[in-house]
Amino acid sequence: ISAKYNQEDCVNYIGPNGSGHYVKMVHNGIEYSDMQLISESYFFLKNITKLNNIELSNIFLKWNKSELNSYLIEITGHILRKKDNSGKFILDYILDEASQKGTGMWASKSALSLGIPLSLITESVFLRYLSVYKSQRVLASTLLFGPNKKKINSSLVLDIIEDTRKALFFGKIIAYAQGFIQLRSASKKYKWNLKYDDISKIFRSGCIIRAQFLNNIVDAYSNNNNLINLLFSPFFQKIVNSYQDSLRRILIYAINNGISLP
Repeated sequence: ISAKYNQEDCVNYIGPNGSGHYVKMVHNGIEYSDMQLISESYFFLKNITKLNNIELSNIFLKWNKSELNSYLIEITGHILRKKDNSGKFILDYILDEASQKGTGMWASKSALSLGIPLSLITESVFLRYLSVYKSQRVLASTLLFGPNKKKINSSLVLDIIEDTRKALFFGKIIAYAQGFIQLRSASKKYKWNLKYDDISKIFRSGCIIRAQFLNNIVDAYSNNNNLINLLFSPFFQKIVNSYQDSLRRILIYAINNGISLP
């Protein structure tokens, strides 16, 4: 009855003493950061390139055929083009407030107790907290002003879109890397003896963070279950070294135009 990936069951015994629940908690923390990265990428492109919802939808659906292939990228592409009965885009009328069930907070609290810098996941939790201060944000927008936005030359749009794609993938890798660092630290402290390739395998189907590059995470930990950091594996090391310039360019655009990319 479990979800399957290439006929392989996405279920396994994780370990003793609540370790399975802990893995699920970290999974949810990664999910928080994944959704935050996607929403920031959407917001950045919408404000920098001035592309409409259908154009943005096409971009995300195209990305889903690349190394970014994942459940969350796919549904983002479909959500962007969803309209109500009057023909208006539903996304444009959704209030920008997000609640949370607590698993992201638990992951962050556990990371603090373990001495783990879970920066991306924790920042995603903070952004959910910040989102509920809607009235304060509206008031702040009338009192506090950012830089004057600079018009982007249309000839740069395709390059900006590609840089955003690379920056998004870079960020997703960091989120997963931090999550597995936390699992590694907890496993050592509580003597769980976690198998990270098995954990990666069960994430590949039937869960929200399922993504194509989980296969690369499986490979990394299959080769070395004691890998200190995913970024140190040859596959991810190559991507990080190659994509960091794109991330830096996107951040510069965002800073110069007053767009928040925490």
